[in-house]
Amino acid sequence: MTIEITLLGTGSPLPDPERAGPSTLVRAGGKTFLFDAGRGVGLRLAAAGAAWSLLDAVLLTHLHSDHITDLNDAITGRWVTSLAPNPLPIIGPGNTGIVVDGILAMLGPDISYRIAHHEDMTEGPQPVVTETAGGVVYDDREADVRIIAAPTDHKPVEPTVGFRIEHAGAAVVIGGDGVPCAGLDELCAGADAYVQTVLREDLVSMIPIQRFLDTIDYHSTVRQAGETAAKAGVRTLVLTHQVPTPAPGSEAEWVAQAAEVFDGEIVFGTDLTVVTV
Repeated sequence: MTIEITLLGTGSPLPDPERAGPSTLVRAGGKTFLFDAGRGVGLRLAAAGAAWSLLDAVLLTHLHSDHITDLNDAITGRWVTSLAPNPLPIIGPGNTGIVVDGILAMLGPDISYRIAHHEDMTEGPQPVVTETAGGVVYDDREADVRIIAAPTDHKPVEPTVGFRIEHAGAAVVIGGDGVPCAGLDELCAGADAYVQTVLREDLVSMIPIQRFLDTIDYHSTVRQAGETAAKAGVRTLVLTHQVPTPAPGSEAEWVAQAAEVFDGEIVFGTDLTVVTV
């Protein structure tokens, strides 16, 4: 095993009992990384055999609420399950610090209760935020793990980033939300796997509500994801965070749209799908 991808949550903003909110776990070189922290990520993290206390970093593609709903759970979970100070690196686009400060403010009463109750807790959570617009954001040469960020296009949501995880000659890309762009092309070049949020324009366009129709403007369609993968020479395309929520038994339809333009392996993601490269 070189790099293992686990789709912790593949759901859309609309709650679905079978799908947690968008989040992806990547294990490489003995390191464990969480990308985005959507609704229910803590439950899926446990199901994947991972733990808040053992994460090497949380990385955020952008700050839409459905991608950070349970970031507070990551911060609190890291704190209360670690028996010694255990700072949590959080890497994300600009404004990530504002969000984390807001979460800490929201948790203020809880933090004070726990410190008052537990003698071994003398200070609160220790998230360490790094904001990035692109470049190397993690580099452990001993473990041979490097993570590179690049700007993506999810306008009017700005700024947003995607990530490329490299280990032992393999590379995995977490594209996040957004449409095809130069930054995504750069990250995906020659990657073994590309994990991308995808939208079915043919289905969304049937819903005569402008708020739904607006989502077409800034999400990659299934076909566009396939085009990006083909252009970049990606080996495996992983479809995640599907919009709208796929009907049972429709998986082949989603795969077929990508296969029209991409002849590599295509994985239709459900919660706890594992892809190894």
